[in-house]
Amino acid sequence: MSAAPVLVACAHGTRSAAGRAVVRALVEDVRRLRPGLDVREAFVDVQEPAVGDVVGEAAGAAGTPAGQDGVPAAVVTPLLLSTGVHVRHDIGAAVADRPAVAAEPLGPDDRLAGVLVDRLVEAGATVDDAVVLAAAGSSDPAAVVAVGAVLDALRARWPGPVTVGYGAAARPDVATAVADARATGARRVVVAAYLLAPGHFHGALAAAGADVVTAPLAPHPDLARIVLDRYDAALR
Repeated sequence: MSAAPVLVACAHGTRSAAGRAVVRALVEDVRRLRPGLDVREAFVDVQEPAVGDVVGEAAGAAGTPAGQDGVPAAVVTPLLLSTGVHVRHDIGAAVADRPAVAAEPLGPDDRLAGVLVDRLVEAGATVDDAVVLAAAGSSDPAAVVAVGAVLDALRARWPGPVTVGYGAAARPDVATAVADARATGARRVVVAAYLLAPGHFHGALAAAGADVVTAPLAPHPDLARIVLDRYDAALR
């Protein structure tokens, strides 16, 4: 029986020490949930090792161009919330012409809306607050659609008003969304950070004018479960 393919947990990468620690903790959660599975960290930017190098090492260990018994040597599982250039280009290039496949990103998934609700409750948000879902943003239309699905799922779970804003590329930007939410006369405006870990984008949310900014999604036990579900689905 051949070994299970390596799970290459591929994050964006950050210079934030706190962000690096959170991603590392998520990878450890995945390992704890599936003991014996070879889980390796990789990144598309800023940090090493690069995803292409990690996939290359796993593919070399497989020994044949097709992997062992036709099973891929590696499944690159994005620790990214939406599709976009990093998923399509960086991860796509890492698996091209190799015994490897790419899994889908973490979002959309209804469980992410549940994590967002947990973060809102922890931050003290109430039905009297206006909530702005703050996503990093992407020029990829599919990423905007994916955020929209999470927005719908959050609205189904959260009793108060929820709108959306983006850190880059898409519109409205977070500051505009916060200003629009404040104009409704809500008690407070709370930004729900649709971001995986601390870093540049999460730090920038403090300047958007909200009364409260929630913590990023990770660490949370549901995130590791989503990672493994994406890995399993890619193999199916």
